[in-house]
Amino acid sequence: MTASKDSLDRRFTVAPMMDWTDRHCRYFHRILSRHAVLYTEMVTTGALIHAEPERFLRFNQEEHPVALQLGGSNVAELAQCTKMAEEYGYDEVNLNVGCPSDRVQNNMIGACLMAHPQLVAECLEKMQEGVQIPVTVKHRLGIDDMDSYDELVNFVETVQGSGCNVFIIHARKAILQGLSPKENRDIPPLKYEWVYRIKQEYPELEVHINGGIKTIEECHTHLQHVDGVMLGREAYQNPYLLAEVDQEFYGCTEEKISRKGAALAMVPYIEKQLLQGTPLNHILRHMLGLFHAQRGGKQFRRFISENAHKPGAGIDVLFQALERVSD
Repeated sequence: MTASKDSLDRRFTVAPMMDWTDRHCRYFHRILSRHAVLYTEMVTTGALIHAEPERFLRFNQEEHPVALQLGGSNVAELAQCTKMAEEYGYDEVNLNVGCPSDRVQNNMIGACLMAHPQLVAECLEKMQEGVQIPVTVKHRLGIDDMDSYDELVNFVETVQGSGCNVFIIHARKAILQGLSPKENRDIPPLKYEWVYRIKQEYPELEVHINGGIKTIEECHTHLQHVDGVMLGREAYQNPYLLAEVDQEFYGCTEEKISRKGAALAMVPYIEKQLLQGTPLNHILRHMLGLFHAQRGGKQFRRFISENAHKPGAGIDVLFQALERVSD
């Protein structure tokens, strides 16, 4: 399955999150929503070119629509990896211009690239050559002292010159010196109005908003101003929120799956993965929040956390955890 450059419906997307949105997580999220666009963890170009591309690029066909997020700043390498992503069947490639960690900064990856809009434009232009899937960018409002609205406009206009027309904007700036990646997700203030203004002033762009969004109601509010919403931590820590997405944003009329129904729908996948040698906790850790704020939810989480990592742990761990909750 390969998407054309304008065929993806990104009204609701689940953000790329390091150590979280792996293929097991995405398979679980797809059970909850058939239509939300799912993003991989960021994968660096070096990992694909110099390590094991199969390890980083393989995914389950059930995950579609699924986008690969790339980290890098070498024009040729990004172009090469974009073609690899298309060959593997991804529906989109997204360039990371938002990660604030020291580790990626040292390799000219992530938010530090906001200081180099022309380089970002060159990367995106080359990434789009020779592929039919869309190439998009995810970025911050600014970095450090480069945080004025005019500087954001300069970045957007420069990058738009590459032919990229899909901008996923985390509505905070990044502080590259002095704050950890976790602190950068909370401390810089949210400025949703800046993202709204970009969409208003550049209506030809497809603009998506990310950062601090927690409820379906908030999503609807944002969608009055922009083209799409991207949820990160809330979608991971409270994944059953995704069960509302198809009805709320894509017009589906089917009854949403129950929490226990979602857990049981994972059983064939888990059993198959166990036969292939995947440790149980690598899968169940993504399901810990399924009964968030529900009666028995803490016991569900505790039982999995205490038992899924044990040698030889099998599907019975999930069944026994489910006995601790009422749906």
